[in-house]
Amino acid sequence: MTATHYGVNAPEAVKLWSRRLAREALKETYIERFIGEGRNSLIVEKNDTTKDKGDRIRNVLRMQLAGEGVQGDSTLEGAEESLTTYTDDFVINQLRHAVRSGGKMSEQRIPFSVREEAMQGLKDWWSDRLDSWFFNHICGYTPQTDTKYTGHNAVTAPSSGRQVWSSISGTITADQSLTSTDIFTLAMIDKAVEKAKMASPLIRPIRMNGKDHYVMFLHPYQVTSMRTNTSTGQWLDIQKAAMGGGKDSGGEGGQNGVFTGALGMYNGVILHESTRVTQGVNGSTGAAVANTRRAVLCGANAAHIGYGQGHSMSNWKWVEKYFDYDNQLGVSAGFIGGLKKSVWNSTDFGTIVCSTYAAAA
Repeated sequence: MTATHYGVNAPEAVKLWSRRLAREALKETYIERFIGEGRNSLIVEKNDTTKDKGDRIRNVLRMQLAGEGVQGDSTLEGAEESLTTYTDDFVINQLRHAVRSGGKMSEQRIPFSVREEAMQGLKDWWSDRLDSWFFNHICGYTPQTDTKYTGHNAVTAPSSGRQVWSSISGTITADQSLTSTDIFTLAMIDKAVEKAKMASPLIRPIRMNGKDHYVMFLHPYQVTSMRTNTSTGQWLDIQKAAMGGGKDSGGEGGQNGVFTGALGMYNGVILHESTRVTQGVNGSTGAAVANTRRAVLCGANAAHIGYGQGHSMSNWKWVEKYFDYDNQLGVSAGFIGGLKKSVWNSTDFGTIVCSTYAAAA
């Protein structure tokens, strides 16, 4: 009898494990629900280099026309307005990681498959790395200078006018100046929404089911400060109205994913919690500031993500190889891609950073 067998690096096995890794890693990432191809997505997928050569993706922003126009039979010729456009480039690169067994005898001593555990380990590693790319960028966490942790693109600090601070006095303008009284409250959301609406260009909300929403990411310490605030008009007073009684949550349409796992909603802002929201940054030294966190309000097109040829969030490179006369199995997973916060004309396009004091209770 002839048995069918798929060995190491058999084409069928490679495709199977590659698909499985991509599917499970993407499912484990925090950012997966926010990625989409349309301009209405929080993280916009750019597919320019998935079929063509190149390591750089260019995004173009056209500003709104601002001319007065002409009335009646006034001459229009000579009163035309030129288009104003800005570009925002980001690069893609390859990132790989691998697991290697100690050898056949080491595998003999354990009750699990090295191949399976390698897949699980790489899944966890990749989901953590992709989430780190996103949060380092939107928080403007410049202390992280290793681009393996920033989507292959350097992080830029929040641009002028794109950051607010929690302050009793209202005079704080630097993360290092925050004190224990400057905690996160709902007033921070109001300040951020106001700034987003008055920004030029305005920070465009994400439109879902005919309604406009922003998304805000908070650190658990900031969430605790918000939830335990018993003052009038704070979190405990609005909970019964949070999420509109669940009306907007659910699975209709791709954008409804932004409601999945949300804490609630306030002033049109869907609130999410993540441990990856970074610390604040000292404006003078560039170092991380202890006991501070940078919540971030995001609108549409807050960040871009792109891929190399043959790669996508559902298609990574899986390679298995034997070493030392087939005694040791090595498994690697690679991905060509990149991620970057949207910045046009030196201005953050879709983010408002909200710095507060934040420490463990």
